[in-house]
Amino acid sequence: MFTQRAWQPPGRYFHTHRSRWSNIRSPAVEPAAEGGTVPTNNVIKAIAFTGAFSIGCFAGATIIEYENTRSMILSKAKQARFGWLQNRLLVDRDTWWQIKNDARRFWDSLTPGDKTFAPILVCNLLAFGLWRLPAMRNIMMTYFTSNPAARIVCWPMFLSTFSHYSVMHIFANMYVLHSFSNAAVLSMGKEQFMAVYLSAGVFSSLMSILYKAGTRQPGMSLGASGAIMTVLAYVCAQYPDTQLSILFLPTVTFSAGAAIKVIMGIDFAGCVMGWKFFDHAAHLGGALFGIFWANYGAQVWAKRIGLLNYYHELRRTKQK
Repeated sequence: MFTQRAWQPPGRYFHTHRSRWSNIRSPAVEPAAEGGTVPTNNVIKAIAFTGAFSIGCFAGATIIEYENTRSMILSKAKQARFGWLQNRLLVDRDTWWQIKNDARRFWDSLTPGDKTFAPILVCNLLAFGLWRLPAMRNIMMTYFTSNPAARIVCWPMFLSTFSHYSVMHIFANMYVLHSFSNAAVLSMGKEQFMAVYLSAGVFSSLMSILYKAGTRQPGMSLGASGAIMTVLAYVCAQYPDTQLSILFLPTVTFSAGAAIKVIMGIDFAGCVMGWKFFDHAAHLGGALFGIFWANYGAQVWAKRIGLLNYYHELRRTKQK
């Protein structure tokens, strides 16, 4: 249920092997890569993009955390001063205001994990819908599938983590993400969670690219489960004694610690044996990222204090 599939484009023009095409060739693929060699320049671009993107995610999460905290403090202060007046005005509001207020109360009733999961789900559903539009097919293949042999390498490493072609693929990934997101968000906080999730998605794409380059087997991959494996591995490493079960076999239970070991073992075997059905390198990279963050994430996240102080001073200077 928690797998990132190595994708084969649909239709009669393609073999089932993910890196072999017949009759037509994607315009996004470098001619030099047709024989299996991945351009070295593409690998360098992928490594540089992963580093820059990850730094940007954590810097952005730090600033968003500051703004959210500041907004919450100001909102509470405003409520304390003018709450009585706002409550009186509610009586005179129209139906649209009541609907809006009900929607806000519903949103406030959600768990932190659900609030964080919702926008991720929406982005994945939008990408899933775009695959259904024939006019968008070339754009989706170019930007929403990760391929080390493509002319455009960097942004597809990120966008492909929101891309699913089959119903079963998106259902499985979103089900697993929803199952583990609440525990991860409660442990990390929503800003840190999003920084880890987005960075992990790109990092898992990088691991896939490095594996394909090393084995000279370029091919397209897509799916969120590299990032989801990070969430799964993080939760399993943080709470190894938690009992898990499989969706269709609820009576079969096992510890989270044992589950992540088995999953990583299968993905490691898939990399060694060269199995093609899933992108095992992306899975393994995502799991390693999650275990690393479970053990060292607190120390890494603490280093944001310098940026927080700098941003606070910068904001205060602008307000003068």
